[in-house]
Amino acid sequence: MTTPRDLTITALERAAERSVEPGDLSLALAAAEAIDLLPAGAVTLAGDRLVPAGHPAITDHLLAEAASALLREAPYETVGDWLWRRGRNLADTYLTRLEAEGELVREQRRRWLFLHSDHVVLADSPTRRGAAARLAADEPVLAALTRAIGFRGGPAADAAPDVTDRAAARVLTALDDALAELAAERKRRSHRQADAAAENVRRGY
Repeated sequence: MTTPRDLTITALERAAERSVEPGDLSLALAAAEAIDLLPAGAVTLAGDRLVPAGHPAITDHLLAEAASALLREAPYETVGDWLWRRGRNLADTYLTRLEAEGELVREQRRRWLFLHSDHVVLADSPTRRGAAARLAADEPVLAALTRAIGFRGGPAADAAPDVTDRAAARVLTALDDALAELAAERKRRSHRQADAAAENVRRGY
């Protein structure tokens, strides 16, 4: 299992708690990919830039795809730029992959709030149980990613996860910045829509 897969499954498990914006989840998945690529030897961090470090054998299809997507020409790419570029529609990519692998199944009576389909639920599988065990153990990276997209984590949810790996911590900081930027853009868009609606009312429409 990979961190992005565990995060996707965790978000699905907790969807009844609250809806998750697909954009938020996509940014968090891109961060999770970067965090997994660091110890895999596919990339290193030079300041805030992701520098490709080789072509290690990565068995997970989507993580290998992420490694292939790294920019390989100087000055390389900042973590923030990676999150926005790689994160585009990434939640849909992971959901589609999980469904193709049988981790998601169609059902008639239950609805996940952030899925396009109204009839997709998690299968009972070792993958699902592994993600749940990792969250319950308060593994810091998964706990931090889960917290970033608005969910409480495991038993120690009231305390901020202690991510001791400096590179992972820098990726998580970039994720927080990207999520804040996305939230601000949503707020600006909402205000523009409200202003437009008020103007239409003023004009008698």
